[in-house]
Amino acid sequence: MSENTPASSNSAWRSLSARLVATLHPFAAPIAISFHNADQAVTVARRDDTYPEPNEHGRTGQVPAGCVFWMRGATSTFATTAADHANCSVGSYTHGFLTLEETATKDDVGAVLESGWVDRAAVMELPVVTERPETIVYGPLADAQETPDVVLLRVNGLGLMTLKDAVPETYIEGKPQCHIVALAKERNAVAASVGCALSRARTGMHPEELTCVIPGNRLQEVITALESTVGLNRNMANYAAKDAQRFS
Repeated sequence: MSENTPASSNSAWRSLSARLVATLHPFAAPIAISFHNADQAVTVARRDDTYPEPNEHGRTGQVPAGCVFWMRGATSTFATTAADHANCSVGSYTHGFLTLEETATKDDVGAVLESGWVDRAAVMELPVVTERPETIVYGPLADAQETPDVVLLRVNGLGLMTLKDAVPETYIEGKPQCHIVALAKERNAVAASVGCALSRARTGMHPEELTCVIPGNRLQEVITALESTVGLNRNMANYAAKDAQRFS
């Protein structure tokens, strides 16, 4: 266990979740995301959702894209499989369920390439989860039973500013939004995304929402830096507000 990781008790995770909420004021509860391989026992149940009829290419899944699980994971804990993620091939690729060669054969990837939304070089450069998972578990950080691989939050511009101030090496990424999960997991880095059109359409995220991801083993370190940054920023804001009164 990392020195930055709390003891695996519900109270410890609830405390960390509350401190994240107090510093970043996210739109929803912080969610824990954990990747499990075939050798790791997972006792968390999958959601009891039915799949829609496959499209003409046979593509379907439990949700339109894996990023939709971010929305549901803020309120309940559940496990997912490759098939559950399969309606979004780009997300399946970044999360390690598909190889690059498999991804290239999918119709939705062909659609985004043909549209010019992304090019092949950009897809090949995306961070990806290197070890294929058997399951991915999502759920509120406050309910976590063990150190998650990453913690994801949906924040506003002020929250992202605070995070970047606290962790200057934070990656600020663009499309596709889902690759920040792989970036945080594989590089042990704090990462954020301005979002992408596909994910916003599928999740219903508000225009002002952004996402950020913190490696689970860095939570204590990052939260301590956030709390210090909030105090410094408050002092600077008070100074600026008083100075601005001369212009009223």
